[in-house]
Amino acid sequence: MRARIIGTGSEVPPKIVTNEDLSRIVDTNDEWIRSRTGIRERRVSDDGTATSDLAIIAAERALTSAKITPRELDLILVATCSPDTLFPSVGCMIQNKLGASGIPAFDLSAACSGFNFALSAGAAYIESGAYKKILVVGADTLTKYLDWTDRGTCVLFGDGAGAVVLEATDSNCGILASYIKAKGEGGKFLVMPGGGTRDPENKKGRFIRMDGKEVFRFAVKALEESLVEVLKLAKLKMEDMDLLIPHQANWRIIDHVMKKFNLPEKKVYVNLMKYGNTSAASIPLALDEARSEGKIKSGDNIVLVGFGAGLTYGANVILWG
Repeated sequence: MRARIIGTGSEVPPKIVTNEDLSRIVDTNDEWIRSRTGIRERRVSDDGTATSDLAIIAAERALTSAKITPRELDLILVATCSPDTLFPSVGCMIQNKLGASGIPAFDLSAACSGFNFALSAGAAYIESGAYKKILVVGADTLTKYLDWTDRGTCVLFGDGAGAVVLEATDSNCGILASYIKAKGEGGKFLVMPGGGTRDPENKKGRFIRMDGKEVFRFAVKALEESLVEVLKLAKLKMEDMDLLIPHQANWRIIDHVMKKFNLPEKKVYVNLMKYGNTSAASIPLALDEARSEGKIKSGDNIVLVGFGAGLTYGANVILWG
């Protein structure tokens, strides 16, 4: 058995924050941000919107796309590093809002790599025969954890959610291979120091702290390795890939990979200029948009590749059908 994607959905907050808006609150400008990241604007959730609020809409749209009801699901798996609460999980909140009581639901935390990790886990559950239909969601609202005086981080992130429905199939389409890795020794380069059990009183501040140079260096190597290795596992060559959907973090990183493997722009989907880095939502949001724009067709080999805090990285190859 294989796991194939039968539905996709996404959601972003309505509020748009442009580079010019940011220039009014921090020492930066549109040219500085675009030249270093490729980002022009991002979506920011209001105080009354939590991660589950975006996630449930993306989930409902994915179910509608898949033409199934919540009662047909066997499992809900949510990738997030910004849950509404430490417990209950966003997965359980979605289960409750969908009315899918009784099925297992839980969160997986791998930061920006979360969706690739969750998709790999969902595929493994289906391949083992444990479940037949799984809802996989990637959702984050990291703008709530930004220091708006730190131009090295506040210009990068946005909020959003994306979801897919996986179904067991005995056809040749579906998730052909997964490749997920972690390098915990690099965890210090991208961290939220306050708010956890190491600092429950939040004395260090619950803000994202990043060593940009180290993360950039890691990201480039991680994407290269993940792309090469996952294609090997799928027994495909680079030229067999019809569309690459990378984690939408920084145009320079994506551009480096494109040049490294001589990939034309039409083979790489990019929407970071509109949303910035939406963490675990990045890849499923881009996947849903690419599908709705008609850039994915049956028989295409799609590669999802990303990296994140942890440090984590990985990829999935999908034969669309």
